[in-house]
Order: sequence, then C-alpha cells, then structure tokens
Amino acid sequence: MKLTRRDTLGLLAGGLGVSPLVRAATPFSATRASLREYQVPEWFRDAKFGIWAHWGPQSAAENGDWYARNMYMQGSAQYKYHVATYGHPSKFGFKDVIQTWNGGHFDPDHLISLYKKAGAKYFVSMGVHHDNFDLWNSRHTRWNAVNMGPRKDVVGMFRKAALREGLKFGVSEHLWISYKWFAVSHGSDDLGPRAGVPYDGTDSRNADLYHEAACARFAKGKLEWGPEGIPDSWRRHWLMRITDLVDQYQPDLLYTDGALPFEEYGLRLVSHHYNESARRNGGKVEAVYTSKRREDCEVGTCVLDVERGVVDKIWPNPWQTDTCVGQWHYKRGQQYKTPKQVIDMLCDIVSRNGNLLLNFPLPNSGELDTEERAILDQITEWMAVNSEAIYGTRPWKVFGDGPSTQLKADAAFNENVRKDMTAADIRYTTKGGSLYAFVMGWPDEMAVLPSVTQRVENVEMLGYRGPMHWAQTPSGLKVPTPAMQPSQHAVTLKITFA
Repeated sequence: MKLTRRDTLGLLAGGLGVSPLVRAATPFSATRASLREYQVPEWFRDAKFGIWAHWGPQSAAENGDWYARNMYMQGSAQYKYHVATYGHPSKFGFKDVIQTWNGGHFDPDHLISLYKKAGAKYFVSMGVHHDNFDLWNSRHTRWNAVNMGPRKDVVGMFRKAALREGLKFGVSEHLWISYKWFAVSHGSDDLGPRAGVPYDGTDSRNADLYHEAACARFAKGKLEWGPEGIPDSWRRHWLMRITDLVDQYQPDLLYTDGALPFEEYGLRLVSHHYNESARRNGGKVEAVYTSKRREDCEVGTCVLDVERGVVDKIWPNPWQTDTCVGQWHYKRGQQYKTPKQVIDMLCDIVSRNGNLLLNFPLPNSGELDTEERAILDQITEWMAVNSEAIYGTRPWKVFGDGPSTQLKADAAFNENVRKDMTAADIRYTTKGGSLYAFVMGWPDEMAVLPSVTQRVENVEMLGYRGPMHWAQTPSGLKVPTPAMQPSQHAVTLKITFA
C-alpha cells in the first residue's frame, strides 16, 4: 500500500506515467472546468442496453451481497451463516473465504456470446468491489484473482471475450469506500462465548487486505457513505490501483460506485481515462465515466448513474440505470425479477434518454443458473422482435402516457415501488423519422396513444406481418389489436407521420 516518493510526485504532478509531450496534446486537465467540455460518445447514446457481472470472492459463499462486511457483523444473517458454515470470523475470515472461490465452470466466451445474443451492446466486468480484492493482474496488491482464488485474470478474460464479440467493454470499481466498509473486520463480538475476541482483520500480516488498524474507528455504528475521515494515503493508493486497471485494460466505460471520489485524485483518474481514450482514437474521446452524484454530471464531466431507479423525466443528457435481476452478489434461492419487469424497465429507461445496465450475478462456479438463463432467453426473444425501437433511438416530446407516468420515481433505489405496466401504459422513442410506441401489455381491444395527435400516415406493429388499422380521435391515436401478439410483454407500434 505504500507509495514511493517517485510515485507520489508523479501523481501530484498529474503525470500518471505519461510523457510531457503526450500530456500537452491531450484534451483534458484534471480540473472540473476542463472536464465540463466532455461530451458523451455516440456509441453510448446508441447502445441502450448493457450486461454486468458481479463475480468475485464474495460469490464463493453464494449468500448475497456485502458478504465480506456482514460476516463480521454479529447478529446479521450472513454472520450466522458464516459461523455455521465456516466457523467464527476470528478463525476463518474473509481471507480464507477467498481461497474457496474457484470458478470451476467459468467460460467468459460462452457468457459473452449469450449476452450479445440477448441484445447487450456493452459488457461490464467487476474490477474490484469494496472487499479490496482486484479481479485482474494487479500491480499494486497481492490480493488479486491471478494470485488467489481461481488464479485467472477475470477482467482480462472478460475483455477479450467482449471485444471478440464486438461489444464495448467496461469495468466497475467499488474500491474507494473500502477503508470504511471493511473496518468491521477489526471488530469483535459484543455478546456470546467469543465476545471481545478480535476478528482476523486485526492481524497486521493481512493489513494490505483489511486496511491499517486506524480504520477500526469506523468499525462500529452506521456506515457513512462518503470520503470524510479516509486518509490521504488510501486516496493515493486508490488512484494507483484504478489507474493500473485503466492502463492495462483500456475500458470504454469506467463505473464508480458512488460519486466521483476524492476530488483532485478522482479528477486525475477521469481526465487520464478520457485522455487515454483520445490517444487511442485519434484525438476523439470514446470513453465513458459514471458517477451517482448529479452535481458531477450536470455539465459534461461524466454520465449520471442511478442505482436501482429511474429519473422522473426525459433527462437532457444520456444517463444510466444500474440494477440486478436479484441481489448484486449471488445468493442461492434468491427471487429474481421477472422477464416482464426487466423489459418494462428497459423500455421506460430508454424512453427517458437512459441506458439499462443489468447485472446477472454469477455463483461460485462462474456459470449462470437455470433461472438466470430463462430470463436471458426471454430478453433474447423480445429483442429479436423489438430491438429496432431500442438501439440508436432518441427520446420524443414526452417519454410516455398512462398511469405509470404519474409515479414519483425520481430517486435511486426506487424500483421497489414499481408495478408491472399494462396496456394502458405507453413509452415512446424516435429514430429515422419514425415514432416507436411501446404498448406495455397486450390490449383487449385497442391501444390508445393520447400524445399522438399529429396526422398519421402509417402504423406497423414490429413482428406482425398483417395490415394494421388505426383511427385518430380527440383522445389520441387508437390502434385496434391485431389477431396475433408478435412478442411477449411489450409490443411496439412503428408510426410514420404524414
């Protein structure tokens, strides 16, 4: 974790190993004023749908998200599971769980081929979670997937598979908050026969995984999700680690779990990410960086990411929802979203100028389970009929009609208030002079599109080859239901105006 004087001077100078000649030719400096000039690349605007894989040593237990934290919190379900399965965390800690992560059936080429078939235009590999374990051949920590666990360069293997299939490639970093998040490993039980016995995080031999002893002040109480109290030594180390990730794997998209971290260090990372993209692409920045803080993304700088939620209107700039079919990390027996819920979200998000990044958590083996495959198969079938109305589209004058437009949904973590949409709910996109209207259920008699008041020349239903009829009325365009439903869940009307 320690940096040399040369490392530190290089970071503070903004060099990151880049020669002065190259720095002078790159478009961004590490300031907010400079990054305001950033523009979202067209590939991201057009892609609309990406798939993400949460897979790492926390997947070994197959007991849900935040396992490496909650196993050190007495009374939590994961603590109880851990004690019953592995033993007390003073004796068998997360460092030992890592060794049980095997990936015996991990086949990134097969996975990426399924994701491409399902319509994903970009794929995101986890790079490092809050557990401080790098999933690549890291230059700055021994705790990485090449040295331990499956002994594979997970990020590198996913990258090769994604590029082979023609997908854009992204990585996610959740590392910056690890100093606080993992502090519970320095605690002990409050009650019971092992009360006061230190957990294995207190062993100084593993401080490069569990952090220095000083982090223990964050071990008790609520986790404050912010940089306050995190020392400069960790901020610099974070920058070195994630810069290594960017330099080795040249991601098209870099996702941070939270706001742009640590101000000057975060700005150095983002400017370097963009400048490296420009260097590879003849001066054109084709890279994306996401932040969950709206103030970061209001003008240029980055793409707004909304975790498990949507914005309340057509957002002026492209944005992204990240969500999961179940829990973020794999949990046996978890209840997944239905295919309809996923497709409802996709249509809704795209109509508001957004992209959907959908996580399929992988179990210890690295292989999708049968329920995940079933969800993926239905997405594949739906996209085969309706993707014309998804890819390369732009928002219309309104994002939708119907009861669901009244839902106050402008926040992260609001997807739990969503209800399945019905034929009364419409979502709109446009492309090439056509208006696409997603009818979010199969109408009993006819679909009603209140916002379509212009004179219509033609109406088609994607996937339906018969003639379509329609009538323009004071209450909007009315389209009688044809004899056959061409796809499950939402159906798409393609409308041409006179």
